[in-house]
Amino acid sequence: MTRFVTLAGRFLAGVAFIALSAAPARAGAVDIAEFTLDNGLRLVVVPDHRAPVVTHMAWYRIGSADEPAGKSGIAHFFEHLMFKGTKTHPAGEFSAAVAEIGGEENAFTSYDYTAYYQQVAPSALESMMAFESDRMRNLVLTDDVIGPERDVILEERRMRIDNSPEAVLDEEIDATMYQNHPYGVPVIGWLHEMEQLNRVDAVDFYDRYYAPNNAIVVIAGDVKPEEARAIAERTYGKVPRGPELPPRIRPEEPEQNTKRTVTLADARVSVPTFRTQWLAPSYRTAEKGEAEALDLLSEILGGGLRSRLYQELVVKRGIAANAGAWYMGDAIDDTIIAVTATPRGDATLEEVEKAVMDEVARIAAEGVTADELAAAKKRYVRSLVFARDDQSDMARIYGTTLATGGTVADVAEWPARIEAVGADAVKAAAQKYLDAGRSVTGYLLPKQDKAG
Repeated sequence: MTRFVTLAGRFLAGVAFIALSAAPARAGAVDIAEFTLDNGLRLVVVPDHRAPVVTHMAWYRIGSADEPAGKSGIAHFFEHLMFKGTKTHPAGEFSAAVAEIGGEENAFTSYDYTAYYQQVAPSALESMMAFESDRMRNLVLTDDVIGPERDVILEERRMRIDNSPEAVLDEEIDATMYQNHPYGVPVIGWLHEMEQLNRVDAVDFYDRYYAPNNAIVVIAGDVKPEEARAIAERTYGKVPRGPELPPRIRPEEPEQNTKRTVTLADARVSVPTFRTQWLAPSYRTAEKGEAEALDLLSEILGGGLRSRLYQELVVKRGIAANAGAWYMGDAIDDTIIAVTATPRGDATLEEVEKAVMDEVARIAAEGVTADELAAAKKRYVRSLVFARDDQSDMARIYGTTLATGGTVADVAEWPARIEAVGADAVKAAAQKYLDAGRSVTGYLLPKQDKAG
């Protein structure tokens, strides 16, 4: 089953990024190998010989934010089409081969990349690489393939977005947040544009973006780097280089100087909730040390059970069922930092929102304590241990970093950069970016009976 990333998905991915990015600190003792084939394909190998399993991920530097105007959803649509037949293998043969050996497979589309992966025994690695390299260029894209699969993604949108008040509001908040940048367009696409996607769109997209010089292959697990390289040469190495692509330069956001609100009242909602978010730089666009400070700011403010928001609103005052914050640092362009909360008991949404924003104002005015900062850094280290035990997480760390313009060295250096953040930098980040006058707030409310 394939999947796409909505704003809610970005929230979960952001939390994972915060937790997982620390993993390479411990991985520093592992010999991470990186190669570039003659056709431009980049190969990264993360050896992990603790279990006879290997994760193979193919990442393409193409996501929904790169789509042509008016063709929203084509990146996710094409993710689906990659599971169709090729000139060499009929539809379903690749998936059947994975299932037959007890392996796992999946794919995902985000704003900045599309990725496909399999987790199998090492003996099946060459087979997986052969299948994956085959569909990089040999898909059979006929109208008989395109039409039914377009119906599938339309139904997926109805099920995951249109049938979910939370997802509908997510889209509207994003569209309000981003006034000029394509991050304001949903990954799955707008319905009226998805309905028009056709074979010409699919073939043009395939020919432009699906090529070895726009791909990164990450292999993590029980394999030796030189062995993986040899297999890559025998499989991916045979795929011709594609057209040279220009730098990924998207429209920039204008200066945001207003507080905007989005409200959705729906009969399916039983408990109200709110979210406020701000535009903030990503790791790629931030000044030195800013993104790391934003990471720690979100962790201290609302990153978990020990955060300020949770302790104040949920534990001490008992007015919220949940409260949290997150920062989506793993983006190519400017991203978001956000807070959210849901009232509990007799508490009103207005009361909870005020309490959250009071905490935001307090951290901007007073900063954070040395103990809070040290504890937040320790939580990252703890997350590191768990992340290192999952080779697919390791593959995602490297794939995400490289697909968004980073390097293997960036991954290795990340923990030290986090450790170097001081309390003054966290306070400065809060003052600079958490300005209520330049925010977007979304309210999800129960629909009131007109008679009431």
